[in-house]
Amino acid sequence: MLTTRRDFGKLALSAAPLFAKADSKFGGVQIGAITYSFRALPGGAEDILKYCSELGLSSIELMSDAAENYAGAPKMPRPPGRQATPEQREAAKRASDERAKWRTSVSMDKYKSLRSLFAAEGVKIDVFKLPVSPAMSDAECDYVFHVAKALGARSVTMELPNQPDQSKRAGEFAAKHKIFVGYHNHTQVNERSWETALSQSKYASINLDVGHFTEAIGTSPVPFVKANHGRISSFHLKDKRFKANGGGNRPWGQGDTPLKDVLQTMAKEKYKWPANIELEYDVPKDSTVMAEMKKCVLYCKDALA
Repeated sequence: MLTTRRDFGKLALSAAPLFAKADSKFGGVQIGAITYSFRALPGGAEDILKYCSELGLSSIELMSDAAENYAGAPKMPRPPGRQATPEQREAAKRASDERAKWRTSVSMDKYKSLRSLFAAEGVKIDVFKLPVSPAMSDAECDYVFHVAKALGARSVTMELPNQPDQSKRAGEFAAKHKIFVGYHNHTQVNERSWETALSQSKYASINLDVGHFTEAIGTSPVPFVKANHGRISSFHLKDKRFKANGGGNRPWGQGDTPLKDVLQTMAKEKYKWPANIELEYDVPKDSTVMAEMKKCVLYCKDALA
């Protein structure tokens, strides 16, 4: 079910947009991207919308930095490192307190405006990424879900917590606002890793990174997807090797993740959650982020044709 390296390289690239208007639902499967994919490029909200338009993407998982900057959030310095001075740590704390104060008082109008800006170009903000952290007050946790609602997102994503009390709290806020919280995985998981979080709230869900999952368990994620399809709210798509083969990210078609099988299973079973491209492999020196993203979009379109 894997596309070969040669086939992947044959995918045609052009300077023109892939589609006349943003529409990346292929074979009934909504393909999008997480904005982390554009981390090497200018990251303003208008920049991200331009990338979506060029790629023809009609769905996005919007990370909080672009959204909050658009809404006028106070600037945050880089997190202080281990060698930070007491003055630097104090400055970081003041900035964090200022951001928290802003979050609990800001109007949702700018976020509604951002939703309209994207919608005008045919792009839906399906997922919003801002973790519900232990350091947040209740008012700040409410803010996370208020923003998601204003943006039109049906789920918030965050890392799968190690502590049950963290997922319990996040699940309670998700239920309060009737917006899903999708727990994202890296390679620390197995098939049972989400059980506690899912048992705590009917609004707890799985944001399944199929590449990380493949590397972690050393086999196809498709059986897990079929067994847990009712609790999945979104996918991250990437190609990774099994740990036995050295692990790590690979250009699509060169790793062990059965991306075609995953996508075709979504189409066959009519699963409706968005599948978001996460460009994480190293961009070749003779290529660009946008060129590689176009390859990934076309890979999905070809798999679902």
